[in-house]
Amino acid sequence: MIAYADSGFPISLYLQDDHSAIASSLVQSKPVFLLAPLGEAEFTNALQLAVFRELSTLAESRLIHESFAQHQASGVFRAAPLGSEVWETTVTLSRRHTAKLGVRTLEVIHVAAVLVLKADIFYTFDERLRKLARASACEFCRAETAMADRARPTNKRQK
Repeated sequence: MIAYADSGFPISLYLQDDHSAIASSLVQSKPVFLLAPLGEAEFTNALQLAVFRELSTLAESRLIHESFAQHQASGVFRAAPLGSEVWETTVTLSRRHTAKLGVRTLEVIHVAAVLVLKADIFYTFDERLRKLARASACEFCRAETAMADRARPTNKRQK
C-alpha cells in the first residue's frame, strides 16, 4: 500500500503526542510512505520546534532524525518530488474549496500531492484536510470506520 501523510502524522510516529498510539496502530499494515520535499522540511522543522518549545531535547531530536533517515534508507519513506502538476492542482483546489473550507496553502498542497501522486491512502489528524480531501474527488471520500474519529485516514480505493 502506498500512503501519503501530512506532516503531523509522522511527527506522531516519532514524538509522543495525543495521536501517537493511533498513528502507530495505523502503520501496522506497513505502508510505504511517499515523502515529498515539503514533508521532509516540515518534519525537520517540527522536530526543531519541539526543542524550542521544550517538548524534547536537541539530542532527542537528533536521534529521531537519525531514525527517520534510516527509515528513508530502508524504504519506509520513498522520495516523491512535487512536479508542476502538483502546483497546478493546488491552484485549482484553492479556487474550488478554500473560500468554503478555510484551508491553508500547505493543506491544499498536501491534498494536491495525494491526488497527483496517486497514493492509495492519506493519513492525517487534521479535520480540515479530511474535508478538503473528501471535497476534492468523490472516490476519495470514504473514511476508515475502525479508527477513532480524530484519526481516520482517507482511503481513495474504497468506495
